[in-house]
Amino acid sequence: MPEADEADDEEEMPLSLRLSIADTLTLGNATCGFMAVYFTTTGILIPHLTGNDESMGMARHSAATAVILMLCAAVFDLFDGLVARKLRSSPMGAELDNLSDLISFGLAPAYFVLVYGMVADDAHQRVAALGAIVVLLAVVLRLARFSCVTMKDGMFQGMPSPFGALTVVSIVLLELPFVATLLAILGTAWLMVSRVEYPKPRGRLAGAMLSWIVLSMGLLAAWAFDAPSGQLLLQTGCALQLVMGAVIPLFATARRVNNFRDNRREARAAQLP
Repeated sequence: MPEADEADDEEEMPLSLRLSIADTLTLGNATCGFMAVYFTTTGILIPHLTGNDESMGMARHSAATAVILMLCAAVFDLFDGLVARKLRSSPMGAELDNLSDLISFGLAPAYFVLVYGMVADDAHQRVAALGAIVVLLAVVLRLARFSCVTMKDGMFQGMPSPFGALTVVSIVLLELPFVATLLAILGTAWLMVSRVEYPKPRGRLAGAMLSWIVLSMGLLAAWAFDAPSGQLLLQTGCALQLVMGAVIPLFATARRVNNFRDNRREARAAQLP
């Protein structure tokens, strides 16, 4: 019977080959990262190399599209974890997540920096390539450490790779002088591999992060279509992204200091007769 054969095939299929809903979202993350590289190449790099007269408008639309795709990848990355906790994930879920993150938050932003070094007027291509390599290696090391190091619940060690990727592209979109841009990118790469603690996006924080992503997409769309004050709105959003990257770990550090003080007080109170 065909139906019986299909049932037998499903029973014989190894669990490691069955994709869950969370895994499908993770693959969406990888797809967005790859398409971000595609739009960066076809809309920014190729028009620049071919001397297309319309490259300025095309570059703006393609840059916005590439960054929006990275933002979509961050949404997929946010929801695949939530779905995996609520439902289930396959045995290869963690590996899929790391590989997808490497594409969307390692390769895509590093390639964005590389292309920036080739098309910006005051940039130095080889130095920008070095910065791109540092970003890529920082994400590789961060993901490898995440798989090996067990952190306390609710915290990340180092800036999460999605947040780091969005911070890197925000630095590029700010159009600062080349040296300042490179130093800020290197500083972000250091934060990703540092021991600075960042809270995991759960509960209200996940909702706030999703709202910020949607707002960022709106700012990018306004900039791409040359809306009134679109450039100013985009630069304001990029600046806020940098401020959050620096301020968020301060709250985690302050909470850790307060917990340490509370523990010392409790220990002293327990020693009193």
